[in-house]
Amino acid sequence: MKDQQIEEMAKMLKTMAHPIRLKILCLLQDQEMTVGEIHRQVQTTNANVSQHLNILRNQGIIDYRKNANFIVNRISEGRILELIKTMHELFCTEEEAD
Repeated sequence: MKDQQIEEMAKMLKTMAHPIRLKILCLLQDQEMTVGEIHRQVQTTNANVSQHLNILRNQGIIDYRKNANFIVNRISEGRILELIKTMHELFCTEEEAD
């Protein structure tokens, strides 16, 4: 791997590593969601959710579209989606079986 690739990966992983952002990505792995839907699942303030969504958008990890009065969020990068699914398989499977 080239140094630039390593730097880009490290930056992306650092962005994803925050617990709220990681939870948002886990929620978005199977479906698009509005800010309100994410807010209800993450159980933090709308402002906090919006701040984390903006960080993920600025890194190109998620994207959004407007649907009437709602902003619908989704994971925009296929590699990120694969990474989230792999992490879920590696870290969450046993927990869900209990």
